[in-house]
Amino acid sequence: MTPRERMFALLQGKQLDKVPWFGDLDYWANSLIKRGLKPNDFITTDAYLDWHRSLGVGYYLQGHFPFKEIYHDCEVSSWTEGNCRYRKVVTPYGELRECWEYCDETFSEAPVEYLLKSEEDIPAMIYLYDHLSYEPDYVYALQRKQQVGDQGALLCYLPKSPFMHLVALEAGIVTVTMLAYSVPEQFEALLKSMKRAFDQAAQISVDSPAELLMIPENLSSEMVGGTFFEMYMKEYQTEWTTKIREAGKYSFIHMDGTLQGLLKQESLVGFSVLEALTPYPVGDMSIEEMIPLLEDSKSIFWGGIPGVYFTAHISDEEFDRHVIAVLEIMRSIPRFALGVADQVPPDGLEYRVKRVGELVEKYGAYCIADL
Repeated sequence: MTPRERMFALLQGKQLDKVPWFGDLDYWANSLIKRGLKPNDFITTDAYLDWHRSLGVGYYLQGHFPFKEIYHDCEVSSWTEGNCRYRKVVTPYGELRECWEYCDETFSEAPVEYLLKSEEDIPAMIYLYDHLSYEPDYVYALQRKQQVGDQGALLCYLPKSPFMHLVALEAGIVTVTMLAYSVPEQFEALLKSMKRAFDQAAQISVDSPAELLMIPENLSSEMVGGTFFEMYMKEYQTEWTTKIREAGKYSFIHMDGTLQGLLKQESLVGFSVLEALTPYPVGDMSIEEMIPLLEDSKSIFWGGIPGVYFTAHISDEEFDRHVIAVLEIMRSIPRFALGVADQVPPDGLEYRVKRVGELVEKYGAYCIADL
């Protein structure tokens, strides 16, 4: 079977020959571009898919947002200063500004100034989202769908839930928690405004050429516990997983942090796939501990190899031991896909990535009795 055939057999509950193996190589690839080891347009070209084929890795990420933002009646400007990327929004209710700083050592960026800083910013944030709309942008999706071929499938993103968008991108968990408890009515008014905008973008994604659709929550349960999940996230996720299913497509959620506090709840929402699950010893749950959750859920669990395992920090012997142990479990229960949890890092070793395919070939085949 091809990686694509294997993926859809798993998604459709059909018999497949071996454990599917798919990896997110985007972070690693971007670091290679920054170091001059790959051309600037590498990720958007056919060569990127050829790279996956040469490494024996199924393709599904990185996806993209298949829509454009359109701001109305507010002034939005962006600029860079050194390694800092700024955005400023001027509204009748005040000015908002954010700054993200790029780190050369890690090939990544992080917020050093959030757009939403206090309750005084809420009126301007509501105005921003009340005057935000979206339009489809399917050009890249159509290009990528042709490129993927039998190596996997095209995935596009919906927006995060409004709550997680604020936590991850525009406010941070400390400010979000303070606002949720100190000014709940204003906070919920902001979430309502955001949802109106995000619903439009989400429908554009569902209508896109994508076969797989992800809500990229980047969820970690030590940041967002059960209370916030029930109050602010579950309804959005349930609504959109239902609409994705009704469109004949498959829904993913990105859960790349700790799992114990939320994996059970998310497994019952209705997602086709819970993706980027990071097991012990890096995460807080073993693969064995995840198995009982499959009994009440219809979701596929996708992940298993922590990103650090692809680096020289882990010995070759430990790498093989871990992957073989994970495959032994996954091959006995056809509800798993082997994946990177969550990305191969910039210091990833190419031979380690290739090694996974070799181990899947040797240890990942299902027995008839298993099925």
